[in-house]
Amino acid sequence: MQISPNKYYWMILKVGDWEKPGRCTQLSIRPLKEEEKKEIPTTEVDPTHVINFFDFEARRQIFGRLIEETEKRVVFQITPDKYYIFQEFEG
Repeated sequence: MQISPNKYYWMILKVGDWEKPGRCTQLSIRPLKEEEKKEIPTTEVDPTHVINFFDFEARRQIFGRLIEETEKRVVFQITPDKYYIFQEFEG
């Protein structure tokens, strides 16, 4: 998915069967640098990317493993049952 910081995106937080849709802006996604990987505490899911966005409450920064990337969406796994899904906002 082509990311633009000036667009709105659907952001879906999925934990197990529960989903919370929302919107975000100022989305940026980049691979983690090797030195950054060493500084992140060990988790069950080894992160590959850092994701920054503004969800209208606060600026967020999360670390996640990229598990899906298509023209329409990207999916990051945060824990074994927690995912962030970003899709282009059309509406």
